Amino acid sequence: MLVAGASLSLIAPIAAQASNIVNLEEINSYASSEEEFSILDSNTFINEVSEDIATLKGRIDGLEVQQNELEAGSFSDTTTLSGKAIFTLGAVDNPSLTADYGTLGEGLAAQYTYQMNLNTSFTGDDDLYVRLKTGNAAASFKNKLMGTYLSSTNTYNDTLKVDKIWYSFPIGDSFTAWVGPKIENYYMHGATPSIYKPVLKGFKLGGNGAAYGASTDSGFGIAYNADNGFSISSNLVSDQNGTGSGFLTKEVDENWSTQIAYTKPNYHVSLMAALKYDGWKDQYYSTSLGSARTGSSTNYGLRAYWRPEDSGTATPEISVGYDISSIDGATATTDETDAYFVGLTWKEMFQPDDKIGVAFGQPQTREDEVVDPFMWEAYYSFKPNDSVTITPAIFGGTDVNGTAGEDVTGAVIETTFKF
Repeated sequence: MLVAGASLSLIAPIAAQASNIVNLEEINSYASSEEEFSILDSNTFINEVSEDIATLKGRIDGLEVQQNELEAGSFSDTTTLSGKAIFTLGAVDNPSLTADYGTLGEGLAAQYTYQMNLNTSFTGDDDLYVRLKTGNAAASFKNKLMGTYLSSTNTYNDTLKVDKIWYSFPIGDSFTAWVGPKIENYYMHGATPSIYKPVLKGFKLGGNGAAYGASTDSGFGIAYNADNGFSISSNLVSDQNGTGSGFLTKEVDENWSTQIAYTKPNYHVSLMAALKYDGWKDQYYSTSLGSARTGSSTNYGLRAYWRPEDSGTATPEISVGYDISSIDGATATTDETDAYFVGLTWKEMFQPDDKIGVAFGQPQTREDEVVDPFMWEAYYSFKPNDSVTITPAIFGGTDVNGTAGEDVTGAVIETTFKF
């Protein structure tokens, strides 16, 4: 009893202190309340994650809207763009400086050409082609009858214009058709007639004269290409927006060209027949009398080329051409013209992708002319890198426009930037 009384006397103060620290009644009341604690399980964060995903999706949708707005002002997936800029620096020497053919100054001249090519396909096999072009041709490099018109020359006087536009599409497995408001005949041929790449435009296509000479006008055409290398094509171009009104009428110049060709990887041969109506004439590779046309003419062009199996040897690629023309309504001594061309190319002689080119020939000459006009060029082309080509060249001619003593020489350095 004495011990029990002593123990109770010790426990009583401790219980009193505990009641002051922890309110047992409040604990019981809190435990028995209707409030319930959430239990953590696999569904605990689903709502929060769903909200985060919804927010993220909204942001992605917003980005897609912005992307669509951006694409609305850019090219479609089926449109490709390529182009080039050509800087030309050089001079031409023509001692007579004949005013009739445009003054050819002896001073140093510079010009540029800028070109963009856009190709769009709607089916995967067709092509809508648009070429935008501008330039500031120097007088020295745009004279046709003196033979100084360069392949790179553009005469748009710093104005960007639609230079070419046409639509081509396949018909079956072997036919291709073209139609366009701005196109030239040679783009619609079944085969390329020459592999010589010229500096002077007169040497383009194996002689840019009676048979292959063309202008950018409205036209249409069709070509058949067989698997064995045979091709045949026919097309018509009408100068409906130049010399007159209408299409397929007597009031406008027209050029109806038909080519038959046989092409293999190492050689090519073709015959061109070009019927040119209502005074159509070509001046890039012609004397003054040779290009004269008051009526219609029938023109034939033979073309051939051959290339060796291996480049980098002394054996060159060879391109040749011969044209003959018959002029309707002319006298027996003035109704025929002819021209010839030879182009030689040596590739990879000193470094990869370099090229040596030499070309010469007689421009289109009328049978009654007493002179033998002659044109020539030589160049070396090399690439400092994949996108830049530098071409130093010299060129010239004797009695070029059909007049004795009208000689010309020139030299240029051309730098081509491709993109």
